[in-house]
Amino acid sequence: MSMAAAVETQLPGDRISKRNFERLARFIYDYSGIKMPPTKLTMLEGRLRRRLRATNHATFDDYCDFLFNQDGLAQETIYLIDVVTTNKTDFFREAKHFDYMQSVALPAIAGSGVRTIRTWSSACSTGAEPYTMAMVLAEFAEGRNDVSYSVLATDLSTDVLQTARRGIYPEDLIAPVPRDLQRKYVLTAKQPERREVRITPKLRSRIGFARMNLMDEKYPIGEPMHVIFCRNVLIYFDKQTQAGVLNRLCDCLAKGGYMFIGHSESITGFDLPLKQVSNTVFQRI
Repeated sequence: MSMAAAVETQLPGDRISKRNFERLARFIYDYSGIKMPPTKLTMLEGRLRRRLRATNHATFDDYCDFLFNQDGLAQETIYLIDVVTTNKTDFFREAKHFDYMQSVALPAIAGSGVRTIRTWSSACSTGAEPYTMAMVLAEFAEGRNDVSYSVLATDLSTDVLQTARRGIYPEDLIAPVPRDLQRKYVLTAKQPERREVRITPKLRSRIGFARMNLMDEKYPIGEPMHVIFCRNVLIYFDKQTQAGVLNRLCDCLAKGGYMFIGHSESITGFDLPLKQVSNTVFQRI
């Protein structure tokens, strides 16, 4: 059958109907805060096809009936959210943030008498951000007896958390990591043809990974954090959702602590207990 013939004979159920798209978009927004405008329809169809196969549903109509009329959301929510989240990540992404963290934030925090610097990557994706944070922290703490550190790394997606915990990456992904840090914190594969690297067990052991939804009313992070990274997440939320997330993050940030957001993001117009100290870097007041 030609491609043209296949399109002509496509069943209506092979596309997401307007009604079902609206139901999916509303659920995704209510659960995760992620906006799903009509321009995302084709993307959503492509990403959900594997869920149709995994749940043995022949059409999108059947799948949506399973979700919304047969209590399928109880078992499918985690997988549904996994396929719609965006997971671009790089080591030392927006490198000026890590320069500021190393040269200004960490010395100020340690200078205030903090013995254990608590840090949080609140949308850690596949792990490049928290591992970069851990490298910077390890370098800062090296040779010092007066300071230690911890890194909490959370994300909504179980898929990316699994990758992050393993700490195995294509070797080209670590190109932004300075050579001296690669030698200390990155292991190369014993089989060069695999072209993979792995973060050292010692550095991996300093990071606690957990699933967390930034839409939740409270973030169970324990004691306040001294550094919070929430980068390139706010852009997916509307203003109301941004306000809620930012206020909850501020509740988790110790006075004098630092919050880093993405270079394309802004907190202008929000009433927050923060002052700007550098480009997209803010301090709790």
